[in-house]
Amino acid sequence: MRLVIVGAGPCGAALATTLARADPARFAVTLVEATVQARRQFRGDALMPSGLEALERLGHLPLPPEVPRRVLGGWSIAVNGRPLFRLAEPLEGDASAACTLLSQSNWLETLLDPARQPEGLRFVVNRAAIGLLTQPDGRVAGVRLADGTELQADLVVACDGRASAMRRQAGITLRRSEPPLEVLWFRFAAQAEPLPDANFTTLIGPAGLASLFTGAHGAVQMGWCVAPGLATPALLPKDWVAARLASQAPASLAAWLERNAGHLEPPSRFSVQVGQAERWWQPGLLLLGDAAHPMSPVRAQGLNMALRDAAVTADALLGLPGPERLDAVLAGIEAARRPEVERLQALQAEELGRGELLQGQPWLRHLLAGLAPLLGPWIGAYWRLQQRPLRHGLTALPPR
Repeated sequence: MRLVIVGAGPCGAALATTLARADPARFAVTLVEATVQARRQFRGDALMPSGLEALERLGHLPLPPEVPRRVLGGWSIAVNGRPLFRLAEPLEGDASAACTLLSQSNWLETLLDPARQPEGLRFVVNRAAIGLLTQPDGRVAGVRLADGTELQADLVVACDGRASAMRRQAGITLRRSEPPLEVLWFRFAAQAEPLPDANFTTLIGPAGLASLFTGAHGAVQMGWCVAPGLATPALLPKDWVAARLASQAPASLAAWLERNAGHLEPPSRFSVQVGQAERWWQPGLLLLGDAAHPMSPVRAQGLNMALRDAAVTADALLGLPGPERLDAVLAGIEAARRPEVERLQALQAEELGRGELLQGQPWLRHLLAGLAPLLGPWIGAYWRLQQRPLRHGLTALPPR
């Protein structure tokens, strides 16, 4: 079976290597990537237990020892500078269920290292897929690359992200479910001091919603939700950014922000689009990951849902009884995956909505901050319960 997988992000790379390694005599897999390297400023790096489960099903655990990773210390939320609650990882008390931060870029580079690639995988890099090849009956039969090369395929799997060219070429509409959200994504230079604690800390106050944490490489990262049209990120003064967020941070973190403002690197602007493709497949084509369902960054679901897509798809294709059943299998993959993704998108929207409500209601923030010592433990316990589906998913994955 000839497969062309477009996009060498987590979903595409994991699926391609799993299929090629599992049965090279049966699957001839070509993985197409438009860029020459995996490093980008913004890549979701948090593996929830649901993502770790998917990696295990795909046969990609344990992670290579050279890939940087660390277990997140816990979660903290502060309102108007007052700590509301702190919860340690793992939330469930099981060390195997802890949120793990890894360097996604390093993992992809290791996974696709030519020395590690399985026999049945061909990796085409630095050549974008720009068009679909179709048969007279409309069935997708391959892809056309930017240099004119045509790759024939029995199945094209589009893992080419939220702006998927393959989705557009197929005429499949992306139904957006939320107004656009913009995030300024910052990194602090390596010379910055370590954060006061190892938690993922969310700050809610007059300046909006912001989160800070220490990534797998040890560098501090910070996301700040902003109104569309805020000044060009590169023009925002470092001291102004640090002071704005320090004004709604607990004392130790506020002091850290002020001391380390000079280490703040210019941010990138990340436009969040959340939605669902009207359909995930048509004859000869399957959409996965952000190509099928771009996710909100809330609780790192993009990476984890992409890996779960890959796990279900690998299992379905490895169990394919014959080419005549391919379309039924593609329909089954969408039926298996769409309900979980839709529900988790709704849970993400609810969590973001609570933060935006607090941000937009000064009186409510003031009340909650004042009552934090009394209400914080109860709110933390409720928040812990709400996190379970976002951490573990809602549907069972097939056994490995």
